[in-house]
Amino acid sequence: MLPIPFQDYTRKLFGEQRFARFLQSLEEPAPVSVRLNPFKMVNLNEGGFAPASVMEMLAAGQGKPVPWCRGGFHLPSRPEFTLDPLLHAGCYYVQEAGSMFLDEILRQHVSGAVKMLDLCAAPGGKSTLARAVLPEGSVLYANEPDRRRANILVENLQKQGHHDVVVTNNYAADYRRARLSFDVILTDMPCSGEGMFRRDPATMEEWSIAGVMKCRELQRSILRDIWPCLKEGGLLIYSTCTFNTRENEENILWIKEELGATVLNVATQEEWNIQHSLLPECTDPVYRFIPGLTRSEGLFIAVLRKTKHACGKNELRSTKNEDCL
Repeated sequence: MLPIPFQDYTRKLFGEQRFARFLQSLEEPAPVSVRLNPFKMVNLNEGGFAPASVMEMLAAGQGKPVPWCRGGFHLPSRPEFTLDPLLHAGCYYVQEAGSMFLDEILRQHVSGAVKMLDLCAAPGGKSTLARAVLPEGSVLYANEPDRRRANILVENLQKQGHHDVVVTNNYAADYRRARLSFDVILTDMPCSGEGMFRRDPATMEEWSIAGVMKCRELQRSILRDIWPCLKEGGLLIYSTCTFNTRENEENILWIKEELGATVLNVATQEEWNIQHSLLPECTDPVYRFIPGLTRSEGLFIAVLRKTKHACGKNELRSTKNEDCL
């Protein structure tokens, strides 16, 4: 059962109609989606795939394209992924559909070779997607602070066969001390995980308002540490898999005010049914994937451009603002 404080807060945040659709979605099977690896393309017309495999489903036209990701597909059911040799060969990646929106962001806002950091990268979904989308000549640093998860990240990146990838096992503060700089930094933040409730009931049991506030402070600490590593004019892509505004819109406002950034628009289609800011004070373009409204487990994401160099609130230096790198 959903925690009562979560229900009270989220009902007020979503509104009755949106909240009712959200509750209904939690009673339904979780959507299943995969993303094909362009580095290891498979000809679906050749056939000969194992029965009930991902490729058989796609060859039979049973997969529905994820509209905001080239090569992304929703599947009608969940196959036995671990029994499929094409999964282990890295021909596709099992990835939550909302997180594939990174494809649209990078295509719209990155037009040339960049050095990109995925700060909290394991198990590798967004890193493998980014490496597939980034222009030729780009380099991706995929980082994971947890050593065990970093090993999983290495394995998944190796399977996909991507070039120009560096895997590291560090904290944001380590990057700051190393004085490395990046054109794009993705911060898929550790969060209270409200978007995991359907898949992981333990997350529901661990949820608390105090935990939400603790996550918000951790997120801001990480942002303070990694901000000096982002070049002026560079892109910060901020995301969580949670719904509350404390870890989402309020952090976007905090980044703008404390660190110095503008929020960029990402063109979307109305039929995608992506939601926007649920905090009246935040009028910036942010993107919410809410179960019951979009075929997703839940995602919040926003794109910001660093417009000032900030060592502290009183040490700011302006720079130009351009639409694309």
